[in-house]
Amino acid sequence: MAAVTGLLEWVFALYFLTHIPITLIIDLQPLVHGAGIYPQSLVELLKWYAETFKDPMMLEPPPWFKSFICCEAALQLPFFPFAAYAFLKGGCKWIRTPAIIYSSHVATTVFPILAHILFHDFSASKQQGPETQQERLTLLFFYAPYLLIPILLLFTMLYSPQYNQVEKRKKK
Repeated sequence: MAAVTGLLEWVFALYFLTHIPITLIIDLQPLVHGAGIYPQSLVELLKWYAETFKDPMMLEPPPWFKSFICCEAALQLPFFPFAAYAFLKGGCKWIRTPAIIYSSHVATTVFPILAHILFHDFSASKQQGPETQQERLTLLFFYAPYLLIPILLLFTMLYSPQYNQVEKRKKK
């Protein structure tokens, strides 16, 4: 079990390390769209992604999606470096509670995004988006890791003996 937990710690560390630039370069752009903060090359990158993979939420985010981006900026982004450090170092028990809070929060925000991708009728709205089942599944593929890895993190924090055992305090 310790070997599996060690492997998962590397997966989590990689997830958090890569999530820092993704958040800064791509995810936060819809909050400041048109403000001239991002270089044109990054604006074009986001536009290419949104048009290629038919992700309308990144170019014209609905208010509920913007609220999730605000949570990502204010709550998640500051957590990423601490989590990356904890999982790179390995065995940091102090990360358990923050990781449970993070993973629960992310799972509850990504789930409505996935439901929107799968069930929203884009043809009936002015918002362009995936229309075929293949387009929906392709877009779902991009968002799914942001549900699956936090759920895996949650189960690791709850059930791994390395993280869920109660430490005995030394008596003085």
